[in-house]
Amino acid sequence: MNEEAVQALIENNPKLKRDKEKLLALKPGFFCIHRSWGFGKIQSYEEADNRIIIDFEDKPGHSMDPAFCVNTMEVLPQDHILSRSKTEEEEIKTMVSKKPADLIFEILEKLPKQTGSTQEIERVLKILLGEVKAKKWWTAAKKHVAQDSRIGMPVRRTDPYFIREEPVNREDEVFDAYFKTNAAGRKLRLVEELISVCETNDAVKVHLSELIEDFSKFIAETHQLDLLERLHAAWVRDDVLTILDRETNVAPIPDELVAQAPALDELANELPGPYQTKLLELVERTHPEAWTKIILDLFKNSRGKFTTESINYLYSRSPVDEIKKTLERWLVEQNLKSPVLIWIIKNRNSRKFSKIIHDLINPRLFLAVLYAIDYEALQTAGTRRVPLADLLSDDQELIGDLMAEADPETARDLANSLLMNQGFEDLTKKSILARVIKIFPAVQSLVDTSGETKEGDNLFVSQASFDGRKNEYDELVKKKIPENKKAIAEAREHGDLKENSEYKMARQDQATLMARKGHLEKDLALAQITDFTEAPTEVVGIGSTVDLEHGSTGEATTYHLLGAWDSDPDENILSYKTPLAQKLLGEEAGAVVEVEVAGNSQTWKLKSISRYVDR
Repeated sequence: MNEEAVQALIENNPKLKRDKEKLLALKPGFFCIHRSWGFGKIQSYEEADNRIIIDFEDKPGHSMDPAFCVNTMEVLPQDHILSRSKTEEEEIKTMVSKKPADLIFEILEKLPKQTGSTQEIERVLKILLGEVKAKKWWTAAKKHVAQDSRIGMPVRRTDPYFIREEPVNREDEVFDAYFKTNAAGRKLRLVEELISVCETNDAVKVHLSELIEDFSKFIAETHQLDLLERLHAAWVRDDVLTILDRETNVAPIPDELVAQAPALDELANELPGPYQTKLLELVERTHPEAWTKIILDLFKNSRGKFTTESINYLYSRSPVDEIKKTLERWLVEQNLKSPVLIWIIKNRNSRKFSKIIHDLINPRLFLAVLYAIDYEALQTAGTRRVPLADLLSDDQELIGDLMAEADPETARDLANSLLMNQGFEDLTKKSILARVIKIFPAVQSLVDTSGETKEGDNLFVSQASFDGRKNEYDELVKKKIPENKKAIAEAREHGDLKENSEYKMARQDQATLMARKGHLEKDLALAQITDFTEAPTEVVGIGSTVDLEHGSTGEATTYHLLGAWDSDPDENILSYKTPLAQKLLGEEAGAVVEVEVAGNSQTWKLKSISRYVDR
């Protein structure tokens, strides 16, 4: 915006005087971040309408009131890393892949006081790299950032990153911080940080040799650590002793700590990843005769990373037949838990594990999955999703794999278990059931008589039209409704609701979105997918092509009577729900029907009937 336009706005609304600089920053060509709509580029200012036009990633050409922008949007300087990602794309890509510390340095440079919290840094990274990649990239980049003498690291998790006035050696800083803190967890993390850079920095060994005596004594005497933390600390201490080429047989000994654990599986699941393998090695070393059984039991009750860690350990050291027989026994006993079931499903096509998994992929595993989902749903509070249920829904080939050896009776029993399961939303349940019905059509009768829907209320629809409505529904609940909630919250902050046009518009949008959501939910719940291959030829049915003759003009017309949502007048396709189609259903060739359209009565003679799929 130019000076004249800003001055005119201020004259109309004197409260905007304090935001003059922000208004002047709203210049075409500059990039910005909106609280709700994310990253965008200012395209123009329409002075006649007093609207700023901004291209957001999901809202191109979005029109906004400048007065609303000043409190909800940050305009970025041209040399900001996000602006440069659009104007100097290759240079920023090189920085992302080869110079992570430089990238973080540039992000911090543009933050107030050149200081930023983890959340502020992650906010920029999510826009720059995408949410999934940003998390993985940032985890790997922290090691490089820690070694950069220009950047100060957080002392505590709540502390910020910052640019130093003068570069400082990071390992010296960590060493000093170790002796300044009495917090056990903090000491442990600092020693781990020194270990992480030891391979690339010989000077760190000097620091480790100076603190190892204090660290060993601290572990032995402190009461701040619980059993899990003491075991973790003992292994870190032993890692330091190994680096320094010293004896590791120092109290407390990890073997003795593990022996004190009341529940070894809980200990294993809570350990940091690198130390889970150490625990498995310890079990094998201290139980030479029974270690396979012990680790199998740990695997049975595992979760998270330890599920993969424990089965990989077993597979590399134990007889394959013993692992296979144990898994088959657990399946027969129906006591497999969700993490193990997820591991089996995700690795069912793995060549590495085929010997122990191949024979498990059968209808019995499907039943085990349904039991586990139902149990977890009953144990889960609120609306938290069940990962195993999501996997069953999202993996389009899984039902076919599990049902390959099923017979019709087994299929019917599994469908019944699915209908009664508490772990799925109705739409998801219907989608999964449709895959079962595709393999075993006789299962359809179970749905028709289960009370889930009423025969007369069904909406017969094509797969394409169902997918279209389902995609519309998903976009509503996952994107449009959440965006609308954010818009309402942002508009509410803008001032008096009676005079707040942005708030009124957002509320009107909310009413429209919620009404559409309810309508779609009702329709989708009643939908029954058909491919029209069962359309009759003797009488008119859903999926028929009819040749008609107009009673008064004699004009010949051909219509295709398809699903409830398939109407396409340009292609002469009618929904079977239309008045003409309803009159024709069940009629034989030669019948005459009368239909009232817009207050006028029309007569049609049915000349012939054929199937749409045979045309």
